[in-house]
Amino acid sequence: MVAGARQLVAQNRRARHNYQIEDTLEAGLCLIGSEVKSLRMGRCSLAESYAGEKDGELYLLNAHIAPYGPASMFNHEPKRPRKLLVHRRESERLLGLTRRGGYTLVPLSVYFNERGIAKVEIGLARGKRKADKRESDKKRDWERDKARLMREKG
Repeated sequence: MVAGARQLVAQNRRARHNYQIEDTLEAGLCLIGSEVKSLRMGRCSLAESYAGEKDGELYLLNAHIAPYGPASMFNHEPKRPRKLLVHRRESERLLGLTRRGGYTLVPLSVYFNERGIAKVEIGLARGKRKADKRESDKKRDWERDKARLMREKG
């Protein structure tokens, strides 16, 4: 691994389509051994996952980390809630916004940082309506066409 680079495990591409991401933060994940091994193999899905409150703390819910074959009887449950490791003040701020502000905490990606520690990038998001999605699609298509025209014309 290159110094200063992060090793991407999984990405939630639908999140940027379905939500308006207003802020992002990096959080640690509380994992067990077989989960780390499975993540290193790239066997993770964030498709239907979200972050939420459980017992007053922040948890990653519904994220699927596939069982690790060689772990046999010491394996983990694939969709178990996983505690997110963030500062207390940050956790309280995010939970407050989700309770009263209409925000959702959406995991954007899971990766290993330079030191080899599993991290998740959480986005503070507000849901998009259908018209907003159409508008962003039009904007993206126009940017693509504009780049193509600039390339052709020189």
